[in-house]
Amino acid sequence: MAIPTISNVPEDVHRALRTQAEQHGRSTEAEVREILAVAFKPENRVLVGDALAAIGRKSGLTDEDFAILESVRDRTPAEPPRFE
Repeated sequence: MAIPTISNVPEDVHRALRTQAEQHGRSTEAEVREILAVAFKPENRVLVGDALAAIGRKSGLTDEDFAILESVRDRTPAEPPRFE
């Protein structure tokens, strides 16, 4: 796991962080982890797999439709792009 180091945090910000951590019953380090998790992994984020599954449900494809698509799919490897 990465260990970030944050330098030059203003004293009033550090004090507020410590106070908030105490209010939540956490260490300052645990409070920072929680703040980062909330900021970068919000509960309402759209997960790619969920979005793709929703598109599949909305399109109305059945398992039989999918099997037909799989049976006619060209399995030849794609040619890599040429940058000449």
